[in-house]
Parts: sequence; structure tokens; C-alpha cells
Amino acid sequence: MARKLTLVKGASQRGSLVYGMRIFDQDSVAGVEDARVSLADGSRGRVTMHLIEGSRAQIRRQLMQSIDAFFELLDER
Repeated sequence: MARKLTLVKGASQRGSLVYGMRIFDQDSVAGVEDARVSLADGSRGRVTMHLIEGSRAQIRRQLMQSIDAFFELLDER
């Protein structure tokens, strides 16, 4: 059973994580482009897309390392 999330007073700034994932057959990807994001203020942004190749275990390991690195960089801001 899922637990309900509660807002903690004094918690850190909240955000929205834009995320997508799909596994393609080996050697089928010819290129990867940035994704466009429309923001509420009318401006636009871009999300860099990344390509990780290997076995499922290798992809999972690299993805987890990339997620950790992303949040480490975010915490340095």
C-alpha cells in the first residue's frame, strides 16, 4: 500500500523533474537530440538527452551513477 506524502514546513525548494526512458534494440539509434520544454512564463527551455549503451545491468548501473551525479551537481548550486 502506498504511503501518502506530506509537506514538511521548512523543506527545501520544490521542483519538477522532466524525465523519459526507452530501451531500443542494439545499433538501432542513429542520433539523439535535445528535447524542447515550454515553460509557464511563455519561454522555452531544452533538456539534454543522453544515450547509454550496454547490457541491461550495465545500463542500470550507469543510469544510477548519472542520477547520483545529477543530484550532486544540483546540490552544489
